[in-house]
Amino acid sequence: TKTISKCYVQVTGMTCASCVANIERNLRREDGIHSILVALMAGKAEVRYNPAVIHPSAIAELIRELGFGATVMENCGEGDGILELVVRGMTCASCVHKIESTLMKTNGVLYCSVALATNKAHIKYDPEIIGPRNVIQAIKDLGFSTSLVKKDRSASHLDHKQEIRQWKRSFVVSLVFCIPVMGLMIYMMVMDSQLADAHAHHNMSNEEMEALHSSMVLEYQLLPGLSVMNFLSFLLCVPVQMFGGWHFYIQAYKALKHKTANMDVLIVLATTIAFAYSFVILLVAMAEKAKVNPVTFFDTPPMLFVFISLGRWLEHVAKGKTSEALARLISLQATEATIVTLGPDNVLLSEEQVDVELVQRGDIVKVIPGGKFPVDGRVIEGHSMVDESLITGEAMPVTKKPGNTVIAGSINQNGSLLISATHVGADTTLSQIVKLVEEAQTSKAPIQQFADKLSGYFVPSIVAVSAVTLLAWIIIGFVDFEIVEKYFLGYNKSISAAEVIIRFAFQASITVLCIACPCSLGLA
Repeated sequence: TKTISKCYVQVTGMTCASCVANIERNLRREDGIHSILVALMAGKAEVRYNPAVIHPSAIAELIRELGFGATVMENCGEGDGILELVVRGMTCASCVHKIESTLMKTNGVLYCSVALATNKAHIKYDPEIIGPRNVIQAIKDLGFSTSLVKKDRSASHLDHKQEIRQWKRSFVVSLVFCIPVMGLMIYMMVMDSQLADAHAHHNMSNEEMEALHSSMVLEYQLLPGLSVMNFLSFLLCVPVQMFGGWHFYIQAYKALKHKTANMDVLIVLATTIAFAYSFVILLVAMAEKAKVNPVTFFDTPPMLFVFISLGRWLEHVAKGKTSEALARLISLQATEATIVTLGPDNVLLSEEQVDVELVQRGDIVKVIPGGKFPVDGRVIEGHSMVDESLITGEAMPVTKKPGNTVIAGSINQNGSLLISATHVGADTTLSQIVKLVEEAQTSKAPIQQFADKLSGYFVPSIVAVSAVTLLAWIIIGFVDFEIVEKYFLGYNKSISAAEVIIRFAFQASITVLCIACPCSLGLA
């Protein structure tokens, strides 16, 4: 007897079914290769070969010569089938032992564990030797009833509706309050530049300048130290901070709980400090009855939240689109299959309806006109037209005759076909597409991982930088007060130098925080 080994080769560069046929046709001719099975979506070839004649590396080389990329996959455990069963009728530990020992003796079963408490059995088997139906039959022969664990066929876990709703709400709330804040800001800028022009042209003294300044509507003080501008900004900022930023707060809290710093922590830090500082400075100004309105940062939080929640909203909408497509794909899978037993000369001996999960490789499946193909396979008998538009997008039906391959989920149109199953369960083209889309959704883009890693260092370093700024200005202020005086325009002459310095230092360090936190990383 020839010993036959099995290896898996990762194949890249395959674009369509003809590539698959090309590889299979060429490799079958080679000496020492017993059989080859290529899965297009998984990009994987399963080769059974005679190790005395040929090695896996040589097989990969043969595929490379055909113009595809090929590498031998080391972990050959890929090919093991896994079966989850519900077993009824077990009463005690000896039942468990009976099932386990019987199955372990069965040729082809690699691992078996049965849990009495949950009535579940977990079985690993080699699909080349044995299939799920044999395993189920073996358990039934012992006198227990058994059934498959029902898989959740709906793609409910891929539904992004709730996230889309919450980010949309967050965005709309922030936007409604952001527009007036931006309006106020732009108005102030325009007025300021006009003032600067007036100042440049007329060489006004500072007193006249301040008189002009306070004559502006927005700079009008409702209470001493509280201008219209600051009051309006405060009113507009509160709801955004509360409702627009709600989700950010939750996520930031979770991140900090796990001792990590992510984007959300930055955003929350920037907005909260900007808001808290501005609020405190307003209270101080009112307590002092300041003549000149303090510089506040109420415009930062709404604008930040608008940009970032818009980004999150769009991201989830995009994810939702792929998920929708995925849910539709999953719903295309057939649920049952008709398995037939053939006698000599392909005479039908018997047929039975089974769950799709129970179809084994090499089974003969009958597909009637109008039926769906439950698994990928090759036609053995019959002629028909098949609608494969779910995979290829090709609206015209494709002719199928013995030897042609068929794809799970496509629809048989006019003739009855007998097919031999080649890819079953998680290996069918449809399952592979579903798996690929799921992986694409759960995995991060490399740049995104990089950004997350960076923001891990970015947050602490920005906090550190702003702390340094705070200290540096306090030291500079106490060493040389004139520098602070030069930059800190229009402070109230009646407050002590120490307070001016500390206030200016805080302003500087908050500016660092507010500007550094969101901008570059977050918006990018």
